[in-house]
Amino acid sequence: MTQSSDVLIIGSGAAGLTAALNLAQHHKVTVLAKGKLNEGSTAWAQGGIAAVLEPGDTFESHIEDTMIAGAGLNDRATVEMVVENAPASIERLAKLGVPFNTDGNTLHLTREGGHSHRRIVHVDDATGWAVQEALLRAAHANPNITLVPDQVVIDLATSRHEERYSGAGNVWGVYAYDKAAGHVRLFTARATILATGGAGRTYLFSTAPRGATGDGIAMAWRAGCRISNMEMMQFHPTCLYNLEVKNFLITEAVRGEGGHLLLPPDADEEAGYRFMPDVDSRAELAPRDIVARAIDHEIKRLGLDYVHLDISHKGPEFVKHHFPTIHARLLDLGIDMTREPIPVVPAQHYTCGGVVVDRHGRTDLPNLYAAGEVTQSGLHGANRLASNSLLECFVFGEAAANHITANWDDFAPPPAIRPWDESRVADSDEEVVIKQNWPEIRRFMWNYVGIVRTTKRLERAAHRIKMLGDEIADYYGHFRVTPDLIELRNLHQAADLIVKSALHRHESRGLHYTLDYPDTLDVAVDTVLVP
Repeated sequence: MTQSSDVLIIGSGAAGLTAALNLAQHHKVTVLAKGKLNEGSTAWAQGGIAAVLEPGDTFESHIEDTMIAGAGLNDRATVEMVVENAPASIERLAKLGVPFNTDGNTLHLTREGGHSHRRIVHVDDATGWAVQEALLRAAHANPNITLVPDQVVIDLATSRHEERYSGAGNVWGVYAYDKAAGHVRLFTARATILATGGAGRTYLFSTAPRGATGDGIAMAWRAGCRISNMEMMQFHPTCLYNLEVKNFLITEAVRGEGGHLLLPPDADEEAGYRFMPDVDSRAELAPRDIVARAIDHEIKRLGLDYVHLDISHKGPEFVKHHFPTIHARLLDLGIDMTREPIPVVPAQHYTCGGVVVDRHGRTDLPNLYAAGEVTQSGLHGANRLASNSLLECFVFGEAAANHITANWDDFAPPPAIRPWDESRVADSDEEVVIKQNWPEIRRFMWNYVGIVRTTKRLERAAHRIKMLGDEIADYYGHFRVTPDLIELRNLHQAADLIVKSALHRHESRGLHYTLDYPDTLDVAVDTVLVP
């Protein structure tokens, strides 16, 4: 039940596969996916990838846009590294066969909120899916890459799991529940990369896929890594409001191409009013935190269920050409966006905090790297600029791979690691614990730790987290692990880190807005939690 390789990568999205393809030039690589290989967040990305490609645009402009959106909490050196590597990342993706939209012989660029220029390369409105497919094709074709789906990782295998404890604190791989076999497997490697994505499913309404339960963040924390800025949870302003479909994103590009946010008929005499120009001079193109708070304010002020996003004034052919996927999906739900507005609400969208890494993707633990949404790299600061997320995956996936290869002689072979002991616990006949606690966490996180916060609400959430923690720990200690139990444990840990971070920040900055501390302090400081 033990499988060993040179490098182990947890996650089969943009960050994980980018790292794998770079490493496979020199090493044997194993990539673990929690479910199917294409079920992560990458495939869900609609908008595109930001890069300076338009005449008149500059790296400095992209850097400044990123810093402004991040409310000064970004690490400028990291921002510079990512922005300056963006054009090369686009070129490599094109060579892999990503069919980016073009205008004649040049890439078609769109514009999104917070950007001062058109710099978003895209594949219609399904960029993530096209990128995921291209990366997977390349990975499948590479004999040095082994792709293993349906592995629900439980914890990192560290020095404390060695047969003869060295006390060095190294990471030697992971323990993972194999869904097909129904048993826990041990995967070992000289180096391990976390590319597990974010923690969006800690919230009741989220655009994240079902598996975004903060697994990598929780595992890294339990193993001894610092976690930073978890209070910076980005809420996308425009998720489709539908009682049956709760996580369908309406891409930022709809506003970038001229969509207007309007008050719906329920607003009575204000129906049809375009409210964003009153909030910010950039109107619908303001950064996501500003737009999300504005929508939230109107919904609460007027007692609405949603607001309208309308791009029908651009004409049917324009809408169908730019947004074919969204148009078709909405038609299935009885909404024709070429003729009528789309009902939208904010929803959790992106985890801007995470595992602390340097510009090589290194974490605090020897042999452990991380890339993508699981990290706090310094790129996003207090709010991620639109279409910088996939970009971060490509740049840091490659950076981690390059650092491992350049320093390969420093990575020792893993020692003997104890197998997972499945005899110590029994099967459970009380899985109602999982069914009760999962939605309870997501609901109080939405109500108490959402777009607008107060200290009292955060303290209520902390109280509930402590009570549930005792219950979950007792359950985990006495019963055999299952995928749902593993996710619940990580979901709870992620929620705890979010609330602790939010209580720690006594100001409003970027995505963290609290009525008790409405002002922004003069100096921007990361929230860093130490195990």
